[in-house]
Amino acid sequence: MTPPSPLHITPVTADQRAEWAALFAGYAAFYNVDPTPAEAQVWNWICDPEEPFYAEIARDAAGRVLGLVQYQLMHRSLSGGMVVYLSDLFTVPDARGLGVGRALIDRVRAFARDGGYPSVRWLTHEGNAAARVLYDTYTPASGFILYATAP
Repeated sequence: MTPPSPLHITPVTADQRAEWAALFAGYAAFYNVDPTPAEAQVWNWICDPEEPFYAEIARDAAGRVLGLVQYQLMHRSLSGGMVVYLSDLFTVPDARGLGVGRALIDRVRAFARDGGYPSVRWLTHEGNAAARVLYDTYTPASGFILYATAP
């Protein structure tokens, strides 16, 4: 499917906190996480021009919010360089399957290309079958297994 035409993807600006927060809450709800403890810090990252953290919102021609992507730069010790880490991707439920997620991923890929970064990386839950159908059109899953533990 093709995304709604035209689809506008633009960086989140300081006056868009409410729209961003609604999308961020939707993303968190999808993963059954309370976004409240992180919201202020993530918003600060977005608004700090010195922070290599980026957030963009996708809208249709009428200005309706369709999705959110957040990404950042990440050091890669084995290459001695940086890559782009796509940390959060969310499409509102009624826009799923319309190509919004693909457009947001492609936006991040363009950022990486334009910046000379060699790759874009991301994680998803193994049970996120709908998203994995999209992700598998880019590349097969890496085979790496994520471990996360309390300090």
